[in-house]
Amino acid sequence: MTNVIFFFKSFSSLHFQFPSLVPKPPPFLSFLSLQKKSSSNSLNSVDKTLIGALSGVLSFGLLFHSPLSVALDYSSVEIFSLSADSSPSDSSASCVEDELPDFGNAETVSPPVTNEDIVQEAWEIVNDSFLDAGHHRWSPEAWKQRQEDIMNMSIQTRSKAHNIIRRMLASLGDPYTRFLPPAEGDEVLAVNGVDARGKSAFEVSSLLQGPNETQVTVKVKHGNCGPEESIQVQRQVLVRSPVFYRLEQIDAASSVGYVRLKEFNALAKKDLVTAMKRLEAMGASYFILDLRDNLGGLVQAGIEIAKLFLNEGSTVIYTVGRDPQYQKTVVADTGPLVTAPVVVLVNKKTASASEIVASSLHDNCRAVLVGERTYGKGLIQSVFELHDRSGVAVTVGKYVTPNHKDINGNGIEPDFQNFPAWTDVTERLSQCIILHQG
Repeated sequence: MTNVIFFFKSFSSLHFQFPSLVPKPPPFLSFLSLQKKSSSNSLNSVDKTLIGALSGVLSFGLLFHSPLSVALDYSSVEIFSLSADSSPSDSSASCVEDELPDFGNAETVSPPVTNEDIVQEAWEIVNDSFLDAGHHRWSPEAWKQRQEDIMNMSIQTRSKAHNIIRRMLASLGDPYTRFLPPAEGDEVLAVNGVDARGKSAFEVSSLLQGPNETQVTVKVKHGNCGPEESIQVQRQVLVRSPVFYRLEQIDAASSVGYVRLKEFNALAKKDLVTAMKRLEAMGASYFILDLRDNLGGLVQAGIEIAKLFLNEGSTVIYTVGRDPQYQKTVVADTGPLVTAPVVVLVNKKTASASEIVASSLHDNCRAVLVGERTYGKGLIQSVFELHDRSGVAVTVGKYVTPNHKDINGNGIEPDFQNFPAWTDVTERLSQCIILHQG
């Protein structure tokens, strides 16, 4: 998870290597999905995906075209999706200098949209989708008044329009809702001669991947109006297993499998499955899943790991938002990997994807929580592109536990502060099941 939404670097300032996972960022939960704003000024639409780091591939910022059907729900790899209202062939038409005056329909200068249109477009995105996650600064009435104030302004330059958007978003009091200038990020045009336009994030990811220390040629366009360049980079694998496990003997008749999960990276599910199977084969009758100091990582990895412990059809997590597309229920689609009682260790640095796992197992009567109240990060962001290829990142939703408790700002309260006897664990889980059945 990340509390700094945008991770942009240009190719010119990089060491050309491909670590397969970015370092663990600060706690933050984001679900970034493809957005499209309808407009009378829209041309042929094509979506773009802005990537801070592709899981298993990149650690720098890229921009490439992606079909609308792709659903992106990673967070620590900082994947961002944008909607565009111009085709790849029209990219040069939107190269507008920052201080270009708005001359309307003058023949000498023909910007795609007016400065007022850009501000209005950002206003509409917030009006339609923004979710006030506890700051209580947003209301339909106050936001409508802000629109009326803007309509009375004369916005002479694009820079001024962008500054108005910045102030407008800052007034919401949400640190994750922010403005994205058009010049940030590099656009990927091709990988090893294969056109990247029209391909999904994961299709381009597969093109970039390959054997360690081999070369790949990436054709990029620098910034919104910058030159095209072909760069040869070297692949490097730096990913490490986040799983540590051991078997501990409780008494002569029973033992416990201890599993420490440091982060939710690309190897988390696979290595956790291996650990659980080995511990079960070694005779583990109980399990401890240690999520202390786990700040999160890939949201999807957290969801898939939670499913390993749940019965088919059980609710993993809910997403809630003003827009119906963010109102979803995620459920387990297979049976559990193990059925033995589980204790999940948590503390104040258990955050984001870790909180999804902890709450899912707890609310489905599969585990008791031991330790401290968790961090409380559960917001969903989407990034929308404006007509001049600037963008706004907007908080559009939040995660809610299977028992309908809001994670963000609240965290999850443990069942026990100190480690209980295993008889108390099994009794608590039995009571939970009876309560749910009743």
